[in-house]
Amino acid sequence: METVTPAYGTTTLLLIAAAAVAVLLVLIIRFKLHAFVALVLVSALTAVATGIPTGDVLDTLTAGFGSTLASVALLVGFGVMIGKLLEVTGGANVLADTLIARFGERRAPLALGVASLIFGFPIFFDAGFVVFLPIIFAVARRFGGSLLMYALPSAGAFAVMHAFVPPHPGPVAAGELLGADIGVLIIVGVVLAVPTWFVSCYLFGVWAGRRADVPLPAEWAGRAAEVSGGAGPAGPGGAGASLTSGTTTTTTTTTAPPRFGTVLFVLLLPLVLIFLNTGLNTLATAGAVDGDAGWVQALRLLGQTPIALLIAVLVAMVVLGRGRFSRATVEKLADGALGPVCSVILITGAGGMFGGVLRASGIGGALAETLGDTGMPVIVAAFLISLGLRVAQGSATVALTTTAGLIAPAVEATNGLSTLDLSFIVVAIAAGATALSHVNDSGFWLVGRFLGMDVPTTLRTWTVMETIIGVVGFALAFVGYLLL
Repeated sequence: METVTPAYGTTTLLLIAAAAVAVLLVLIIRFKLHAFVALVLVSALTAVATGIPTGDVLDTLTAGFGSTLASVALLVGFGVMIGKLLEVTGGANVLADTLIARFGERRAPLALGVASLIFGFPIFFDAGFVVFLPIIFAVARRFGGSLLMYALPSAGAFAVMHAFVPPHPGPVAAGELLGADIGVLIIVGVVLAVPTWFVSCYLFGVWAGRRADVPLPAEWAGRAAEVSGGAGPAGPGGAGASLTSGTTTTTTTTTAPPRFGTVLFVLLLPLVLIFLNTGLNTLATAGAVDGDAGWVQALRLLGQTPIALLIAVLVAMVVLGRGRFSRATVEKLADGALGPVCSVILITGAGGMFGGVLRASGIGGALAETLGDTGMPVIVAAFLISLGLRVAQGSATVALTTTAGLIAPAVEATNGLSTLDLSFIVVAIAAGATALSHVNDSGFWLVGRFLGMDVPTTLRTWTVMETIIGVVGFALAFVGYLLL
């Protein structure tokens, strides 16, 4: 996709960009148009308005869409398959039970949070939170105290992982649009996610739980009791347990759940392979190994993120499905995992389409020039733009992809940015897209409804926690950007 000679000056292009974002927000917020349709429509209108030749408009749109989906669809698809297999086999319960048993009763909130961090690597925020709800309720029922003390560290862990760490679609799309190395981004995302979670979710969750007594919802008390028997505080892994809310139904297998070591192996396998690729790349750059050697190339191929996740999916199908499901059932589970994420994948691709139009039309270059004149660091601009989009329309994924598309030319025009710098910028965008969750965010209602909180209580707890996540995450990314 070639960039055309801009038809207008910098000021006009920036006004078109501002109008495009405003129209996008009005379509999504006021007219309730699906984000995928709104992004495609606004991308086409922006291409025409900026003077891209009519014959090139469709090629420009599909180039941005296709290049984004080329990697995003693979990573998200493989990631949700792993998450689904862990979910239905009771792996999530095993993870939580084991960690609670090892951390002890007094550290049950910490154990739930750590389990959610680990399980949050392959599974989306809403799915992970719903899967963990019976575990959270069972632990709260047994140990007592405010439900917030157990729920916020867990829900916050899923939120942090969903925003900061691939293979989740937001950070993957932003990383691809900015040219970040996905393997390095995973490492940076995990390294920054853990302290961000500890401060923003665990410490705040315990503090909020001591000051706001949110009881266990009455309608869940019986279900919590059902899964609280057996080995460990939260039951034996949910064998035969079912959780239904609205259109979401989670059913675990009636056979014995996998062992803790098996669950941990499946979750860590893709990370180890990705780290192997990154480590060999670093050694080859330093001259410690021959980067052109066949064995180095072969190992690095195994560590490419899509290949690493593919291997993890195949291993999960064997070690988790064996003795529990037939091959046909495993195939149906994998197929069923893809359906709910199709919308997210398409929205992410449409965000890449919008970013491609901004680059091809010259808007991105105009924004880069303007930011250069103001002297504002590109990472600060990225955070503020993402935060503004998040507050305006609610979707973290839309805020991530749109911001990355807007800021990509400015990133390209900034000299001396390393692979680490690009990863820090992605995390800064993710931080902005996480903060200030309020009534236009589906996660706000999901958490508030399931925990039985009214709107003011949800604002004082969930919204504050999400905002702290954004501030702490950006602060850590900014420090890394300045020092490394």
